[in-house]
Amino acid sequence: MARILGVDLPKSKHIRIAVTYILGIGPTRAVAILEKTKIDGTTRVKDLSEDEIIKIRDCVREYVTEGDLRRKVGQDIKRLQEIGTYRGTRHKKRLPVRGQRTHTNARTRKGKRVAIAGKKKITK
Repeated sequence: MARILGVDLPKSKHIRIAVTYILGIGPTRAVAILEKTKIDGTTRVKDLSEDEIIKIRDCVREYVTEGDLRRKVGQDIKRLQEIGTYRGTRHKKRLPVRGQRTHTNARTRKGKRVAIAGKKKITK
């Protein structure tokens, strides 16, 4: 089993796909890592040698990934909140940050609706 930066890579997947399970590594960066290490992207994780895994591990360490990336993103959000930017206040209120509509939709960010007790619809 290949373990890189605390992430277990799925054995049956191609290494090009499996490397993207690491936070901070997407498809483009995965291909760049494999080109740099001269490993074929269609090789299955279970077929990698120990030397190849070490090469990939060393190459991945050059990027900001996993815990460091989570910490950096958290600090960036906290900074926006402290200086009082519009984006920071949206983060505080748990509303969409990037200009999306909130009159309807935005359920993922706003959460499930809660009925207000005693409120009745006005009929005309």
